[in-house]
Amino acid sequence: MVKTRFTYLITVIVFLAGSLAFSQQKKIDEKKNELTEIKKQINDLEKQVNRKTRKEKDTYSTLANYNQQNFLLNKLINKLKKEERQKEKEIVKSKSEISSLEKEIKTLKENYSKYVVSIYKYGTPEELEMLINSKSFQQALLRFKYLQKFTERRKTDLEDLKANIAKLNKLKARLEKEKREKKLLAREKEAEEKDLSAKMKESNKILAAIKHDKRELKNEIEAKKGAEDKIKNLIANLIEKENRRREEAARLANANANKEKNNESISNESSYDVDLSTNNFSSFSALKGKLNWPVRKATIIRKFGQNKNKKLNTVTLNYGVDMKVYNDMDVKAVADGVVSAIDWIPGYGSVVIVTHKGDFRTVYSHLGDIFVNEGDKLKTGSLIGKVGESLEGNILHFEIWNARDHKNPSVWLAKK
Repeated sequence: MVKTRFTYLITVIVFLAGSLAFSQQKKIDEKKNELTEIKKQINDLEKQVNRKTRKEKDTYSTLANYNQQNFLLNKLINKLKKEERQKEKEIVKSKSEISSLEKEIKTLKENYSKYVVSIYKYGTPEELEMLINSKSFQQALLRFKYLQKFTERRKTDLEDLKANIAKLNKLKARLEKEKREKKLLAREKEAEEKDLSAKMKESNKILAAIKHDKRELKNEIEAKKGAEDKIKNLIANLIEKENRRREEAARLANANANKEKNNESISNESSYDVDLSTNNFSSFSALKGKLNWPVRKATIIRKFGQNKNKKLNTVTLNYGVDMKVYNDMDVKAVADGVVSAIDWIPGYGSVVIVTHKGDFRTVYSHLGDIFVNEGDKLKTGSLIGKVGESLEGNILHFEIWNARDHKNPSVWLAKK
């Protein structure tokens, strides 16, 4: 019975170890595929631009193309930075394990060295003499048991020493591999940053050429009309995803409760890599009327609801507010939250959505740089990115949603 249980336990451990290794490899492959897909999208956009003549390039559509490339490059760089930070943590962990193992090996070597010296000086017959010179059978038995344990300990020390030296060599090999991978990540990140800088220069040239062109300004406004529907769909997808995550969490909890009853192994692995839980955040609803502004100094140039452009005689529907930003371009989280989506939308450019407690979400659009990744936990005032430049200047588009309902940010933001 005991042997059967032991065999079962070993089988479970081997299975769990194999499952963990498979899961880790799957995540590594998914990350590689994601980076490859981003690069493919950038290459496709580059081809679109290259097919145009110089005159055709000086248009809003080409500017939007470059802005999308910049968004993808920014996303790629942020992911590489995250990978680089993770690799640095792994290097620190490996160094700590190596240091600890080296100390253990040193102790084992010292102990075994003492044993070898003792054998060299006094020889093994001393053990037999100890038994012969015992005053009683009881004392001889005790000495025999002591010598037996001492011999077993020496044997175990030697085996541990060999195993630890092998483990140390593996750890050192892993450390060298991690260092090489970190170097490659740093080089790749540097190359992408150079590419981003070059794309930004091209984007700024086009922006300067068409900035005062009413026709191109009208094209930008037309693009914004469809942007609100895309924001609405993004919010709806996030709600569905969060609902599925809650259902899966409940299913896992029930499954684990049943496994506990049957003394089976428990798994807490979810299919969602990004934790969108808001349980530990402060209340968002309590901030109505005193919510921090996402930028330090700005003026609302397009209010919530319908807006008419008198110059172009166009009407647009605004689910949020548009702020003209001055001097400080930093965009900050208005409350505690988690980054739940980062996307690019024609008309609004780079978009970041932050989920807050109580099914509230804030939307930050027209970003030039983004400094966060999906899943990042943010405190009030955490830096999200910087305001980008459009045909109208540095404009931040800001929205507040509660579930599927868009709210008027002017009612929520603190009075200045």
